[in-house]
Amino acid sequence: QVQLVESGGGLVEPGESLRLSCAASESIPTTRPIHWYRQAPGKEREFVAAIGTADYTSYAESVKYRFTISRDSAQNLVYLQMRGLKVEDTGVYYCWAAPGVWGPEARGQGTQVTVSS
Repeated sequence: QVQLVESGGGLVEPGESLRLSCAASESIPTTRPIHWYRQAPGKEREFVAAIGTADYTSYAESVKYRFTISRDSAQNLVYLQMRGLKVEDTGVYYCWAAPGVWGPEARGQGTQVTVSS
């Protein structure tokens, strides 16, 4: 079963940028969807972005045009580039690998992103 580890979180001011990384313990087929989710204190976990077959991407409306998801298959990495961060982007960010022929779903432990002035 693939293991996922997120990194790159931190404390930034509104308007700044961060790049999150999701490192997989093994090669992830490009057909396997990888999602980023986030969870703010006291709120439900919400979808942020996804990348799938042929690098198809989708985004939550709240992050569209500010966040970019991408993958480096050679390095077994999936990135979430976040620009123009807002206070409401604060939360723990998780990457998630979809279940299927590749195996069961997998989720990392999360990385904290705090946007505050």
